[in-house]
Amino acid sequence: MKLLISNDDGISALGIRTLANTLAEAGHDVSVVCPDRERSATGHGLTLHQPIRAEMVEALFHPAINAWACDGTPSDCVKLALWALLDSPPDLVLSGINQGANLGTEILYSGTVSAAMEGMIEGIPSIALSLTSHTHKDFQPAAKFAQLLVDHLAAQPLPDLMLLNVNVPPISWEEIAGVTVTRQGVRRYVDVFDKRVDPRGKTYYWLTGEVLEDVEPPPGLNVPPNIPIDVEVIRKNFISITPLQYNLTCANGLHQLSTREFKFT
Repeated sequence: MKLLISNDDGISALGIRTLANTLAEAGHDVSVVCPDRERSATGHGLTLHQPIRAEMVEALFHPAINAWACDGTPSDCVKLALWALLDSPPDLVLSGINQGANLGTEILYSGTVSAAMEGMIEGIPSIALSLTSHTHKDFQPAAKFAQLLVDHLAAQPLPDLMLLNVNVPPISWEEIAGVTVTRQGVRRYVDVFDKRVDPRGKTYYWLTGEVLEDVEPPPGLNVPPNIPIDVEVIRKNFISITPLQYNLTCANGLHQLSTREFKFT
């Protein structure tokens, strides 16, 4: 398959090198376009008020891979690849492997998920891949699963356009309990700003945060309740696959509000 790979951890990140090299060695046609530095938690930001530059990168990846480092956001990278750098559209857009989880409500901030989402917006099925640890450095199990998943999708394409948000526990391949299709849970942060003073006497704030896992999403989301939750299955050493869409319309809200009469005078 023809694959476009991006990330938000930057061109030098071990996760993207492991993913791209594994897929290239498996015989896939791989191109990499990703930020030239870490751009985590950028959401779906786009660069509008300055030019975007991309330079070809050699030596970091498998010899068969064409790679570019871009000075824009993850979403910029995928958009630039699809509209300017690649000679034809890829069959799949992959983003990752991210250093750290993208579970629950974290996906709203995730540059990793946003890069994959950009592919889906352009009509290309996409996969976001994350290793659920900020310190574990063995990306090979996640890359191995990515290869299996890509091969599966080549044989059995997705029935509808969607993004598969994949989170892999930070354990060996032999310790992984299995693979589970999940719904999005709740993994939010209690935002704590640390107030400090710089050497010039100016006050500034440093965003920290404590993660809270409520697990169960709020009611009314019109999602089958019998499907396990991403946050929960990771705790049990399962790989989580959550299908996502970019349409944020609240179905229950449509039903509840469509019978109301709104006055504008």
